[in-house]
Amino acid sequence: MESNLKRGMLLGLIGIICFSLTLPATSIAVPYFGATIVGLGRTVIAAIIVSIIFIVKKESLPNKRQIKSLCIVALGVVLGFPLLTTFAMESLPVSHGAIELALLPLATAGFAMIRGGERPSKRYWIASIIGAITVLVYAAFLGLGQLQKGDIALLIAILILGLSYAEGGKLSKELGSWQVIAWAIVIGTPFFMIPVGLSLSADMLQAPIEAWISLFYLAVVSQFLGYVAWYGGMSLGGIARVGQIQYLQPFLMIGFSVIFLGETITWLTIVLAIIVVICVIIGKGQ
Repeated sequence: MESNLKRGMLLGLIGIICFSLTLPATSIAVPYFGATIVGLGRTVIAAIIVSIIFIVKKESLPNKRQIKSLCIVALGVVLGFPLLTTFAMESLPVSHGAIELALLPLATAGFAMIRGGERPSKRYWIASIIGAITVLVYAAFLGLGQLQKGDIALLIAILILGLSYAEGGKLSKELGSWQVIAWAIVIGTPFFMIPVGLSLSADMLQAPIEAWISLFYLAVVSQFLGYVAWYGGMSLGGIARVGQIQYLQPFLMIGFSVIFLGETITWLTIVLAIIVVICVIIGKGQ
């Protein structure tokens, strides 16, 4: 049991490191490819890869009940989160979005309780709520007293992704971690083909190499490999417990935004990020 927990936490950490580059990569790619290509086109690229894997491995089809769960996963990780975060990154700095994404463990734990039958402790909930309030105050402060459209998009994305995380973590125990995200990609892709096709233009061929690297990172790592590690971690260590690793994401995203985007980080951002992460340390016992 302890061995599974350690392996689960390690896989979860690998997944979070992969995800922490998602917003910086999105911010780099969007100006050259647009929101539709970055938000949905990444899934089309990932679908080509997983389809080849399915053919080589001769993977069997999921059953009807599993397909229903996979549709929930696809709603969040394939459609909702990529599209909404792409929209948000058109107007928000990555460091801003990073703090708000610290709400993900709260959303994940809530849906883990509803969908996975887990029961996080009262201490966990109190600490998570304090962290959530800190994030909302921060977002409102930067928005001069009100949430911006990008903030609202991120908050909706967090709720949808929290549900998908919980559903995918539960389903990984019977279907396998890489199979969950792979099937979700395959299920969602047909709905994206037309809008992605209409958004293609010859001007995209002129995009710089860093934009292409960012797009393929989003497709291969953010959309597929990161979820293989993440869902595998949650299936081994528990959805709510491994989900708390997401509180490291603000620090990683902030660091990557400085390294790759040259963003300036204020002391307020650092202090509030520390408060949020302290909340998870306090509430980690379940």
